[in-house]
Amino acid sequence: MVNNKIFITSDIPEIGINLLKNKGYKIQIHNSTNSITKEKLVKSAKDSAALITLLSDKIDKEIIDKLPNLKIIANYAAGFNNIDIKYAKEKGIIVTNTPDVLTDSTADLTVSLILACARRILEGVELVNKNKFKGWQPKLLLGFELRDKIVGIIGMGRIGFAVAYRLKSFGCKIIYYSKSINRIAEKSINAKRVSLNELMKKSDIISLHIPLNEKTKNLINKEKLELMKKEAILINTARGEVLDENHLIQMLKVNRIFAAGFDVYHNEPKINQELLKLNNVVLLPHIGSATIEARNRMSILVAKNVIAVLSGKKPLTQVN
Repeated sequence: MVNNKIFITSDIPEIGINLLKNKGYKIQIHNSTNSITKEKLVKSAKDSAALITLLSDKIDKEIIDKLPNLKIIANYAAGFNNIDIKYAKEKGIIVTNTPDVLTDSTADLTVSLILACARRILEGVELVNKNKFKGWQPKLLLGFELRDKIVGIIGMGRIGFAVAYRLKSFGCKIIYYSKSINRIAEKSINAKRVSLNELMKKSDIISLHIPLNEKTKNLINKEKLELMKKEAILINTARGEVLDENHLIQMLKVNRIFAAGFDVYHNEPKINQELLKLNNVVLLPHIGSATIEARNRMSILVAKNVIAVLSGKKPLTQVN
């Protein structure tokens, strides 16, 4: 008998679940706002042929060994650093992700963070909400315009390019650091590839768009951060661990840079309490892909990957 059991570690949009149901798969979902524990995951998915996971679910060697029937781990995320993909491959388990479909939503949010930092939006909201606005003043909450600012994109992949493309319309000049040349970016928006040190020194706005792996972990370290301009803004919508968060906090405390915007954190979902005390930061709860359109597309893609693998076909977005 063909194993048609699928376990999903969290409730995802119905559009993908319905695709699976229509194919006759038996679905079990962990319906809770709390992340599933390792013990609960193993117990619930022990007979499953497919596992649909979130980025917050750490699928390590121990879990993989305890799920002997598993054929696919379909990650409901563009990233996949939460999964031991090398060991999964050794065990004959396919791992997939959901790239491309969340590019626009993440790029939109990145630009929102940049504008919020540059124009001190949250400080303005707080001033009004606390009834402290006493009228127009020449020097009230001065920020800066984006025109003619140098934007440094670290990681000129799909999302990095989408951010750069948007910012070009504001009149920004684009430089980037990436492991390979992005000729489309260079031709269409006149982006210039530079070294990481040069980018850190020259940029008025720095936006991180690199995956988390052994080479990028703590890539933006203390030495790199100290190269930044005093008026610079740093935005992280990539992964918390690519950045020396503690040193950045110390810089923000003494106004060593202008501001920073975060959608991801080093010990997510825990947030360093020192960040909460600062007024030159904008903090978001990892909502880069949180649009109806993007989350629905992600749901459809994980479902299609599962259907493909359990039907003996090649998945759309295999990462291992």
